[in-house]
Amino acid sequence: MTNQTRGYTSAFISLTFLFFMWGFMTVLNDILIPYLKGVFELNHTQAMLIQFSFFTAYFVGSLIYFLISASYGDPINRIGYKKGLVMGLLISGLGALLFYPAAQFHLYGLFLGALFVLGLGFTLLQIAANPYVSILGSEKSASSRLNLAQGFNSLGTTIGPVVGGFLVFTFFKDAQGSEAVKIPYLFFALMFLLMAGFIRLTPLPRFTNPEEVKGGFGALKYRQLVFGMGAIFMYVGGEVSIGSMMINYLELPEIAGLNETEGSKFVAFYWGGQMIGRFLGAISLSKTENKWLKYALMIAIALASFVVIGVTSDWQTAGLYSGFLLLNLVAFYLGGSLPHRTLYLFALINLVLLVVALSFTGAVAMWTVIGIGLFNSIMWSNIFTLAISGLGKHTSQGSSLLVMMILGGALLPLLMGFVADMMGVHMSYAVPLLSYVYIAFYGMNGYKPYKHHLVKVSGE
Repeated sequence: MTNQTRGYTSAFISLTFLFFMWGFMTVLNDILIPYLKGVFELNHTQAMLIQFSFFTAYFVGSLIYFLISASYGDPINRIGYKKGLVMGLLISGLGALLFYPAAQFHLYGLFLGALFVLGLGFTLLQIAANPYVSILGSEKSASSRLNLAQGFNSLGTTIGPVVGGFLVFTFFKDAQGSEAVKIPYLFFALMFLLMAGFIRLTPLPRFTNPEEVKGGFGALKYRQLVFGMGAIFMYVGGEVSIGSMMINYLELPEIAGLNETEGSKFVAFYWGGQMIGRFLGAISLSKTENKWLKYALMIAIALASFVVIGVTSDWQTAGLYSGFLLLNLVAFYLGGSLPHRTLYLFALINLVLLVVALSFTGAVAMWTVIGIGLFNSIMWSNIFTLAISGLGKHTSQGSSLLVMMILGGALLPLLMGFVADMMGVHMSYAVPLLSYVYIAFYGMNGYKPYKHHLVKVSGE
């Protein structure tokens, strides 16, 4: 193993905990929504302002970054990815600290402000970390690497609802008002500050091109990026909408009639599916030439997931979930290790699952919605790597534009909350249908890097 390869490997390992932590923190919003909805007596639309505030920060932060890069040159291309990661962690720590005064003064608006600052920190982390993982090796295996990193992100989103649900609804349930979130978020703030120090002291490969730091809108000349922006908007919007409404959905008598604590455990199944699918995607989309070894490893992961679910939950639940695991393996096989083909197959499957969920009630509706997480798994990584492929010196600017489109996580949940107030929680699950129609288009055609300008660009 060369020194360069060892450096890439150690850097990748260092980043996995970072991906885990921001996944953990992001999914805690799914716990905050029903909790603060009860504490402040909010309707569905008002409660969804939690996701609106958090994900609007991605748009605002990315827009600021893009305008700076267009006017003065790409900041990360100048300062390096490492400093970008440290700055993102420090801002995230400040956002988590703001939960303390929000709970102390019992102000919903201050909670929303704290979430906005937290989102700003995550914005910088996303802009720096995703392309950094992509360039830590060959372009051919970029989707595989990012799927693996996102797998650890999904480990965080799987554990988050269980830990958060226990802390908020059980351990601190006797706390008055909004006090239940004080101690957990102080701990998270400390974690971010410690991570910033760790990343600062960790030797990471440095990728900068100071001689190519130029202004302009060069990234927008790439067709795959422009359509990829729409795909990220739709993916994050659909994914977050489904997860945000899930506890309220599972509380419905005609669906499952679960309480908040029970519902949070099944939210973990939704996000856990993303973790399983991303680890499977890391293998399926890797540069390993031995396809039989790939299939054997993927089957082993699926079997291990079945056993873990059976042991930690029950074997009936494991049996029900195994049907989705089998379908997932078949879809990966049909995808043929091609990121774009796997993407549109998964999008089509999620369309079918949503239609079934809208058409039925009871266990069928419940499990088809939970199963969507398994097929959301590779979407972020595949869209991101397809969109920035071939951007060269415009990679960080392109990354900021993609992260800007996380705005979908602010707008689509708000729309879903409005539909829930007007037509009921069950029917609100029609909103994410639009997401998967567009994602299927991107996997079929939108990813293709046609060599022509879609917009007039400057600064070339």
